Amino acid sequence: MSTSPSATPGHPSAAQEWWRNAVIYQVYPRSFADGNGDGTGDLAGVRSRLGYLKDLGVDAVWFTPWYVSPLADGGYDVADYRAIDPAFGTLEEAEALISEAAALGIRTIVDVVPNHISDQHAWFQAALAAGPGSPERERFWFHPGKGDEGEQIPTHWVSSFQGSTWTRTTDADGNPGEWYLHLFTPEQPDVNWNHPDVRREHEDILRFWFDRGVAGIRIDSAALLIKDPALPEVPADPEPGGHPFSDRDELHDVYRGWRAVADSYDEPRVLVGEIWLPDARRFADYLRPDEMHTAFNFDFMARPWDAKALRESIDTTLEAHALVGAPATWVLSNHDITRPVTRYGRADSSFAFEAKRFGTPTDLELGTRRARAAALLTGALPGCLYLYQGDELGLPEDEDLPLDAIEDPMHFRSGGVDPGRDGCRVPLPWTADAALAHGFSTASDDGAAAEPWLPLPSWWGRYAVDAEEADPASMLALYRTAIAVRRAEAGLRDGGFGWLELPGTDGDLLAFARGDVACLVNFGADAVPLPPHSGVLLASGDLPDGALPSDTAVWLRR
Repeated sequence: MSTSPSATPGHPSAAQEWWRNAVIYQVYPRSFADGNGDGTGDLAGVRSRLGYLKDLGVDAVWFTPWYVSPLADGGYDVADYRAIDPAFGTLEEAEALISEAAALGIRTIVDVVPNHISDQHAWFQAALAAGPGSPERERFWFHPGKGDEGEQIPTHWVSSFQGSTWTRTTDADGNPGEWYLHLFTPEQPDVNWNHPDVRREHEDILRFWFDRGVAGIRIDSAALLIKDPALPEVPADPEPGGHPFSDRDELHDVYRGWRAVADSYDEPRVLVGEIWLPDARRFADYLRPDEMHTAFNFDFMARPWDAKALRESIDTTLEAHALVGAPATWVLSNHDITRPVTRYGRADSSFAFEAKRFGTPTDLELGTRRARAAALLTGALPGCLYLYQGDELGLPEDEDLPLDAIEDPMHFRSGGVDPGRDGCRVPLPWTADAALAHGFSTASDDGAAAEPWLPLPSWWGRYAVDAEEADPASMLALYRTAIAVRRAEAGLRDGGFGWLELPGTDGDLLAFARGDVACLVNFGADAVPLPPHSGVLLASGDLPDGALPSDTAVWLRR
């Protein structure tokens, strides 16, 4: 399975730069398909469904962490980067999956979580055992604490999951010990990127997976690695690069080192960053030619269903990426974000983690209509398109999970106010028949299957793959056709981008051209007459009397 690195850094051809306009499908392994009937999605399940991904037309699959993990945070607490968690399978199965997908023309991207590891990782266990002042603790952020007895936390930094970012240890004699830093849960201690062991280990991890044929790495929480060693409090208004633990300038040296590793292969590998930054220029700095290839565009995803807001985001995104010659990315959701069908049906259709609450009303019919239009909007924009599993089925957020089924730490650390992220992680329905969790599971030897790790709602079957495959008007049919047209049309593959200003729309219409293809999206309440065109390539809904209804998108041949 290994691929030999080239002797000198690679110089990719146009064909090798597949990532510039790829369609990349995100697989959350626990919830995609269960191949052994134990209720947890696994690699065997993914391998059995590769034909589905081929038919969908995707260029690559990104897997959220499949490594050994205690699952304190859905696998983002990694205990061993070089082994597959037994719940998912084995390393040999992962190698087979990578190879089988490649044979179908589907590349593989895997997650790396460099900011932190699991508290069960060998490094952290060794640090706890070695005690204060030891070399083992230098790989982390241990601190004696403030106050006469070290009883006060070192900083008041707030966790990404709410609450404190420091947890105190207990010494071997039972007395309170040092504190350690964790920007997420206490089970996810942050590693110290000023330590050479940390840098060397992560570059070795990249090579381990690249040698097994992985085409790229998605970098979790990519802007958080470097901390100010002085551990100051967060300023009210930090200067660019002056935040104590986010977007520090020293980060760029880390990713230049990673890019050198990626470029050392005959087919250069791809680096994809998860970067949440409000400053578009600072964001673009990570995409300079010697750093990452692409990064997720969270600004667009978080915007409300509003023509002005989305146009502003598109302009800002394209301008920032043009500065560094990188392709933009477009994404509507992922394993952390409320699904589009639910989000777009709300009075406030934007997204913010701190705003998530139980009982927020939504209009699923409206949300579905808008999500269909959003599929064509994002599919027509220049750059790379990401698709989270289940969005191609139009799955809504499951907002009625039993409280005792919820596992997400965001729910618990909010004091139960935030419903958490499990609602977008419910297993996929493959069959309308309710047997074997709507086809999510494969029967074991006795013909049964365990209950899925998250329960499927009773009405999940209406979104099943087999039901939608039989319906030419389904969300699945729309996505399959859109991806096929996107690939077939030169304008949507390689064409430029320019806004079209059409009269009489009062700012409620987004219209732009890509070569000889025009995309129109109507955000207004009234239907809009279609401009002159030579044909309709695809529409998200009916076009009565040659007009574009509210919350509908169309691709036209100009």
